[in-house]
Amino acid sequence: MQISLEKQVALVTGASSGLGYACAEALAAAGAAVVINYNSQQEPAEALADAIRQRGGKAVAVGGDVSDEKAVDALFAETIKHFGRLDILVANSGLQRDAPAGEMTLDEWNKVIQVNLTGQFLCARAALRQFRQQEKRPDVSRATGKIIHMSSVHQLIPWAGHINYAASKGGVDLLMRSLAQEVGEEHIRINAIAPGAIRTPINTEATEGEAEKKLLQLIPYGRVGDPEDVGNAVVWLASDLSDYVHGTTLFIDGGMSLYPGFRDNG
Repeated sequence: MQISLEKQVALVTGASSGLGYACAEALAAAGAAVVINYNSQQEPAEALADAIRQRGGKAVAVGGDVSDEKAVDALFAETIKHFGRLDILVANSGLQRDAPAGEMTLDEWNKVIQVNLTGQFLCARAALRQFRQQEKRPDVSRATGKIIHMSSVHQLIPWAGHINYAASKGGVDLLMRSLAQEVGEEHIRINAIAPGAIRTPINTEATEGEAEKKLLQLIPYGRVGDPEDVGNAVVWLASDLSDYVHGTTLFIDGGMSLYPGFRDNG
């Protein structure tokens, strides 16, 4: 079945590379007008927007640091300036600053929490405000608005040496579910995606050669994920096909969250 998001506007944060890039591509392919947010990587974001426009789609690249309240307000203002409304938010921006707990600096802790968790709150808050003030279009989307949070299998699986990242994703889980509980009566759908090991440029060292063989021991399905696996799920969660899905995290991990080390009774 072909999913259509025609006449809808999507904002994807952190979309200049990796999962965000794939999500923006997939949403545009489904017919949505897409705002491609970036922080420091303007060139690939602009190139993606240009490629979407050349294929007949609608897209614009807009810079902004999601951990900065004023920058988020400006990002949403630019979205409305270009496309007049917002129907879909994919709160994807995230980063890692890895260190053993005893050696982690406060700056490393704060930076990850500010981007991965506070940034998702700021963007979700701005989206809620926009959804509430714009015209409802039940003929286009049954939901008043849709927010998809990008989490990780590490909202569930502890990750030694990455406590700031794991804590941020655990926070995203309860942020998403609490928002869903709060706004469901307004027909605003809130969900999350929790990717496992995905083959992106930032993960090359962990997903190729001998490292890949070791990684596959943690993935019952027997392959590393592709960014398109996440992009396809985002399109589904943004569509009316998932209209009764609310307050749920969809794990896209090939079974990593099944704790495969216990297949033989641990």
